[in-house]
Amino acid sequence: MKKGVAMKKALSSLLILVVLLTANVVRAQELQCDVRVSSNKVQGSDKTIYQNLQTSLYEFLNNTKFTEINFRQAEKIECSMLVDVTSREGNYFSAEISLGLRRPVYKSSYTTQMFNYIDRKFYFEYTDGQSLDFNPTTYISNITSTIGFYVYLFLGLDFDSFSPMGGDPFFAIAETIANAAPQEAGNENGWNSTGRQNRYAIINDITNQTYQPLRQFLYDYHRQGLDVMAENPQQGREAILNAIIQLQSVYERNPLCYFLQLLIESKRDEIIQVFSQGEMKIRTEASNVMKTIDPSQSSRYDDMLQNKGM
Repeated sequence: MKKGVAMKKALSSLLILVVLLTANVVRAQELQCDVRVSSNKVQGSDKTIYQNLQTSLYEFLNNTKFTEINFRQAEKIECSMLVDVTSREGNYFSAEISLGLRRPVYKSSYTTQMFNYIDRKFYFEYTDGQSLDFNPTTYISNITSTIGFYVYLFLGLDFDSFSPMGGDPFFAIAETIANAAPQEAGNENGWNSTGRQNRYAIINDITNQTYQPLRQFLYDYHRQGLDVMAENPQQGREAILNAIIQLQSVYERNPLCYFLQLLIESKRDEIIQVFSQGEMKIRTEASNVMKTIDPSQSSRYDDMLQNKGM
């Protein structure tokens, strides 16, 4: 009898251990990333290398543990990367990366687009079957430094949207990656500190204290605004209005701030949708703010006031 009880306890302990180990595996990685590599613009019939590159990138993004934080499956950060190869010379490739970061909205089936961007300066060397080695503090290859940079950018943006300045540690790593990348004089490779529309410019704007309202915007807009909309649309709109006023404060300091421009482009359609309904007073104020910081789209912000109802 005692032997049977001991056996049952041993089996029970073994089962718990298996469940815990399985849970750690399931929760380990941070990203749920859709990855594609397109070679439609490149001549040649050998597509195997592009298929293998896609598989390698998918495994790198979805199977690498980039932080010490355990994510449940439902907590994984949803994102996408499309690598569109534009030219190839041997093992050297030129490409563009279309990047998307999404975030679920509380008590809703709606998913908001947090970041939508095309990096047009992705140059890398890749040999078929190559291992994608990565170290955030050491430049190993442009392919892993560039992809790793965007991973930590995504992490920082996501965490900022759930707690004020919550993305600090991840933006710090992204900055480290940018600083470790080669600065090639006269060659705009996406890392040069002299460029104003590249990776270096993005992380420099994010970590610049002068532009800190941009990061407060991420929290106010998403956590205080969108996450409230399902239960209290008016309160949510008021919070989103206050958030876009944060953008205006940065615009008044520097209308050419690159990360500000990217936020506006990523959120424009959603802001129009949010303020196409609700109290006219709030909608009008939102329209005026957006016309100030996004003047080329003024007619669209006028159009969102056409619906007179609540």
